[in-house]
Formats: sequence, structure tokens, C-alpha cells
Amino acid sequence: MEKIQSLEAILDTIPDENDRKEAYRILYGKPSTKIELPEEVEKIAKESNFDIKGWKFVPALEEETRKKRLVRIGAIQNSIVLPTDKPILEQLEAIHKKIGKLIEAAAMMNVNVCCLQESWPSPFFFCTREKFPWLQFAQDVFEGPSVKFCCQLAKQFNMVIVCPIIERDTQHQDIIWNTAVVVSNHGEVIGYHRKNHIPRVGDFNESTYYMEGNTGHPVFDTEFGKLELIFCNFGALSEPLWPIEARNAAIANSYFTVAINRIGTEEFPNEFTSGDGQKAHKDFGHFYGSTYVAGPDGTRTPGLSRIQDGLLVTEVDLNLITQVKDKWSFQMTQRLSDYAQLLKDAADLNFQRQIIKPNKK
Repeated sequence: MEKIQSLEAILDTIPDENDRKEAYRILYGKPSTKIELPEEVEKIAKESNFDIKGWKFVPALEEETRKKRLVRIGAIQNSIVLPTDKPILEQLEAIHKKIGKLIEAAAMMNVNVCCLQESWPSPFFFCTREKFPWLQFAQDVFEGPSVKFCCQLAKQFNMVIVCPIIERDTQHQDIIWNTAVVVSNHGEVIGYHRKNHIPRVGDFNESTYYMEGNTGHPVFDTEFGKLELIFCNFGALSEPLWPIEARNAAIANSYFTVAINRIGTEEFPNEFTSGDGQKAHKDFGHFYGSTYVAGPDGTRTPGLSRIQDGLLVTEVDLNLITQVKDKWSFQMTQRLSDYAQLLKDAADLNFQRQIIKPNKK
């Protein structure tokens, strides 16, 4: 299974062209159109061995009162570079070098907002339940080496960068958080969001390191649009859920979603168990990539590779968000006051579910 390049590679083997187009339509909605890749970008991708795809969503309708609000989104998926038993600083330097090439390629594709994967500067070490040496990857949200690295590139390329790190909160007794930092296109930290939902399943032993975040649900107003960060929901634990989870969120909330997943299998020096009755092991994965972007109308792009580093560039028109809201009326018909009351009732210790049973004769 790890050798399958992508779902799209399987779909493309359908011999009949009409059947193939229909399969894509059923799975992905309205067909996206390809963005032509500059030769220099293709050369960099070949030399650095990463997958690169470019897609444009079906355009929003032309409006008389608003201009198009075109934004190019870059999404980067990657494996680690060095073995996990190498010195921490060497691992960090190597991953910075890899990501730097991918961000450079994104800049050549005129990306406005570039999103990196969860905890990109480090291995996904949470499976080990070991604090040392892994928490040496943790860093400050303003002064950390990976944050400063992204600040430099954001300013150089006039690009907003979402930089997820393992945070060491130096202002509050060095508490650890799983945090995404938003860097402006001027190279300054706009703010950050701490992960709210912490998996405690199998190898995802994340609450060994950090607990639920305390930053609420902030929205970051950038020059290219508003961003909200939600990372590592449970779709990442199940590949069949992955292609639909971010798409569901896009439909339900009428916005564009960017779903990024790392790739590869990571090996650690010491064995660990997964709480599933199986023997102890040293490997964690396979992470299956397949990064994609979904739109408010239910459309989604084809995904990146399951087995290869990659850059997905997607051009969207933010006007589509309002147009879909007007058409489907989800926001207009929602019952917020009812939901608030139900939530208040459910939180009461004396709460009773509203279950209606048939009368007994």
C-alpha cells in the first residue's frame, strides 16, 4: 500500500475517458484546471525529488460591485531528512534546507499564503512518550529558529507563511504546546494558535507532551485574506477519512480548507508500544501525504503524492465564499440560539437526554 503513488494515479488508469472524467466528477466535484508550471520550477522539483501540482478552482461568477479576489495558496508536505538518532541541530538544519527549496518554488509560482505541515521542523516523536531528546525541538513563537527562518522567507518572497512548531512557552514556565505561528508577508509574527483537540489514540500519545490549547479560535486578518487554523483532527489517523474531512469542513462553514499531511515512515532509536496488543516497534507511519484544497461549493483539488514530498499550489477566488453562502443559505438558516441552549443544557450535571419511547401496553 505504501508504494501506491496516489489515488489519482489509480483513477488515471481508467481506460475510457468519459468514465474517467465521471469518476473525477463524482469524487471531486467541478473539475479544477491545471496551472502551467514554469520550466524552472519543474527543474527544481525534479532535482529535489518533490511532487508539484498546480490547480485553479472553477472561477466565481463575475460581479459588478466587487473585483475578483484571487489568492494563490501553497501547501507543503514533507518527510524528515536525517535519521532521528542524528544530533538535533543537524536534523533541524537539514529540514530547514529542504523546506527552503519548497518555499522558493512556491514563490516562483506566485504563492501568496504558504502553509506548512504540523510540527514540520521535527519528527513526529509523540509515539515514543520520551521527553528527552525530543523536546529540544521545542522553540519560542517569536525567537525560535524555525520561526525566524520563516520570517526571513516571508519577507523575502512577500508571502504569508503558516509555521506550525512545538512551542516552549518561555513566558509561562516553559510549558510545551503544539502551536501554529502565522507570519505576515512583511516577515513579522502576527500571532499564533495552540492545538485544541489532542489525540490519545495508539501512537498519537500527544498529551504526554502538551494539553489542549488556550488561545480560543482566533482568525488572522492578513493582506491576502483571513486565516483560521485547525490542525490534526482525527482524519489524519484514518486514510479513508482523509479525502473527505477537510471537504466536509469547507462545505459546512462555507470557506476554503487546506488539508496537509506529512509523508514517510519515521524510525526512532528505542522501541515503543502502541496500546494495541502488538509487539513493541521503532517505526511510526506510514504517513500518506495526499495534501489537497477544498472549496465552499464542495469542489476539491486532486491530491499530492502519498509517498513523495510535495508542493500543491491552488488559485482561488475568495468571492466564491459569499456566493456559496447566498446560494446554500447555511449561515442564514442556522439556529445558533437553539444550539447554545442545547449546549448549556448538556453541560448541566442533571441533564437528561430527550429520548421518546413507545408507551407500554
